[in-house]
Amino acid sequence: MNEPIIRRALISVSDKTNLIYFAKFLIKKNVELLSTGGSAKTLRDAGLSVIEVSDHTGLPEMFDGRVKTLNHKIHGGILNIRDNSQHKIDMIKHDISQIDLVIVNLYPFEKTITKNSTFENCVENIDIGGSALIRAAAKNHQYVAVVVDISDYQEVIDAMIEGKGSTTLELRYRLATTAYAHTSAYDSMISKWFSDRVNDSFPRRITISAKLKQTLRYGENPHQDAALYLSTSSRPGVANSKQLQGKELSFNNINDTDTAFELVSEFNSPAVAIIKHANPCGVAIGHNLLEAYDKALACDPISAFGGIVALNRPIDLITAEKIIESFTEVVIAPEINEIAQITFAKKKNLRLLVTGSLPDPNEKTLTIRTISGGYLLQSRDSGSTTMVNLKIVTKRQPTQQELNDLLFAFRVCKYVKSNAIVYAKYGVTVGIGAGQMSRVDSSHIATWKSNEKIKKSGLDKSEIIDSVVASDAFFPFVDALLVAIKAGVTAVIQPGGSMHDAEIIAFANDANLTMAFTGIRHFRH
Repeated sequence: MNEPIIRRALISVSDKTNLIYFAKFLIKKNVELLSTGGSAKTLRDAGLSVIEVSDHTGLPEMFDGRVKTLNHKIHGGILNIRDNSQHKIDMIKHDISQIDLVIVNLYPFEKTITKNSTFENCVENIDIGGSALIRAAAKNHQYVAVVVDISDYQEVIDAMIEGKGSTTLELRYRLATTAYAHTSAYDSMISKWFSDRVNDSFPRRITISAKLKQTLRYGENPHQDAALYLSTSSRPGVANSKQLQGKELSFNNINDTDTAFELVSEFNSPAVAIIKHANPCGVAIGHNLLEAYDKALACDPISAFGGIVALNRPIDLITAEKIIESFTEVVIAPEINEIAQITFAKKKNLRLLVTGSLPDPNEKTLTIRTISGGYLLQSRDSGSTTMVNLKIVTKRQPTQQELNDLLFAFRVCKYVKSNAIVYAKYGVTVGIGAGQMSRVDSSHIATWKSNEKIKKSGLDKSEIIDSVVASDAFFPFVDALLVAIKAGVTAVIQPGGSMHDAEIIAFANDANLTMAFTGIRHFRH
């Protein structure tokens, strides 16, 4: 079968970017243009010859534009099978002309709902005719090319030049694939909007919609393929960041950077988090970024090598100069000043990302994880603990500094893989134990790592002495707490809720500790 020559195109687009350029090419190739209201006006204003759909069908637009292209002369022209004899008879009998190219993108429903539009206005921006045209053309891709993405205009132009007015079946198949993904994403967005209006967080059926941002060199390991897709969320973070310099981000870079940036967004004071393999190896707040960075790095400088640095303030020159003294894979912040950016340029492989703003740690969005044969969805851990939430369960009340450190440590704990133990003092992590099968092992690791650093630095006093300890879940037994007490802690924060709480509280009282229950758990697997 010879490839079909494009002789007639239907154009109905909301996004008119590069439309005139594409249309001029089609006219030069003797393609007749059919179009609807706004698109037709744009073409006509550019001096191009265009036939209104209503003139082509012999029927006007109806019901305030709700019915324009839903007509047998349009859909018959798209859906007829070119080499089917009965279809040819029907075409002649009903005076239907073939349509070989459909250029359609849909009403901007996403923009409409983000503008706090009325319910009625949102409903009016649900595209019916456009979706039907796209699906019809994609179904009949053996003969019809469908273009929904303006980035595909040039590929169609190139194909028509090479094919002397025709496109290849391979291209039409790829265009159809993009088209069905486009309508699926559009319907998914509308379905979610309806679900949100009735507070249905987990509807009976969901469609996950995402747009490819980039393919990655590989996944967690070199033998795995990977790509980064963007959801419809506008939440600031690594996915929506602007990369100012450095090598391409890897799968692990992206995953670790997400954890780092979400963590620093928890704090109002200048904060820095250094992440390695999705776990914090140093977190601190300070009077400025430089102080916070120095303290975060000091927590575990060995693990920080080749790590991710996240900051919750615009990066200044003095902080940039300090960061580049150590090997760092990625730096992410809301903004950076021009001089600091020039400083980072000295390390050409360092990935430098800016996001424009910080994510809201209290925002209630869904997270998704794949399992064999399905997906796990949950609301993101937006739980937070303040002094109002704390319940002091021991005889000794905490000092103000202990309270501040308890809240700081518990916020960091939220981003440490379970079982998580965090020691902190004066707004700085001084020991972190992560991802162990038992809480007592995490306690031992946090203590050991902190003490090893002290030995190497030549100091004679452990930083854990007079610190506080946070646990992401309750202490089921006194063993992990005993490790912390022997290390020198004075205060404890934990969710509470164990059947052995009374025993744990009595143990804390005997050790003259102060202990706070939060009533909230922060497991992170």
